[in-house]
Amino acid sequence: MALNPLLLIHGGEAALSDRALSEALEERRDFERTSLDGGELEVGRYGEVIAPSLFSEKRVVILRDLQDVPAEVGEEILESFDSIDPNTHLIFLHKGGIKGKGLVEKIKKLKAEYIACEPLKKQSEKEEFVRQEFTRHGRKISSAAVAALVSATGSDTRELAAACSQISFDTNAGKPVIDEGDIANYYQGRVEATGFDVADAVIAGDVRGTLISLRNALDTGTDPVMIVSAVANSVRALAKVSDLPRGAKSFEVAGKLGLAPWQIDKARRQLTKWRPGMIAFAIEELLRADVGVKGGEAAPIYALERAMVSIAKNVASGGSV
Repeated sequence: MALNPLLLIHGGEAALSDRALSEALEERRDFERTSLDGGELEVGRYGEVIAPSLFSEKRVVILRDLQDVPAEVGEEILESFDSIDPNTHLIFLHKGGIKGKGLVEKIKKLKAEYIACEPLKKQSEKEEFVRQEFTRHGRKISSAAVAALVSATGSDTRELAAACSQISFDTNAGKPVIDEGDIANYYQGRVEATGFDVADAVIAGDVRGTLISLRNALDTGTDPVMIVSAVANSVRALAKVSDLPRGAKSFEVAGKLGLAPWQIDKARRQLTKWRPGMIAFAIEELLRADVGVKGGEAAPIYALERAMVSIAKNVASGGSV
């Protein structure tokens, strides 16, 4: 199948746009490459780069930060489409948003290949991304392992992609399906305690375990923001599961709740220690911790420790703290 000579990579998720560009360049690996920065592009430079070659070699021009090109350069780009050298392929990268949107829409109308790279906000979107990454690496992964990896990694898509690559490489190639145990082994190999471990201790009301896992996690490089995120994910799971009818089957409601069946079963077991009002208390503490670790307090680590211990003590006391 012939490659489209015009490609638009659009959206603010850097991990996705980097991957899309890498794949596009791999498809054009025998092309001569030229890269341009939209914010630094002067009038005339673009036309100079795409001018027909005397030697008719195949070329690909990559224009990054399309949203930052000056208006007059944008006009130059649009005017050039009527006389593009057939041996020249153009790849435009736009970070999304309103700026430069008119230019994006005009390029779309030219039947450019369009790749959307919007940030992954929903749990289901991140899990689908993980499945696609493992497929790219020629590996299969179980649903429970996908959910565990997303929960352990948090919201950083670039870190998620790196984890998928490393786990695919590290896990025995003879193993047909990567499972939850492989994910646990990967994270235990990187750090002694992750945000995931801290969350389990906090939700269980294990004050001593919370302090130990939190300090180990911080000492071995886990980002405080990721710790807050991991605990928040666990509390959100409790909130979602708390209203389920007792007889509801986890696999039947998983899609509706945006959780894997194993996450629902785990949250149900954890909820036996939680009483009315404790979820609201935990959310309030997590909001304060989130502000603290993001620079809202002079001692962010103290703010994190105080919140984690406070939630754990509240669970241990049955909500009397």
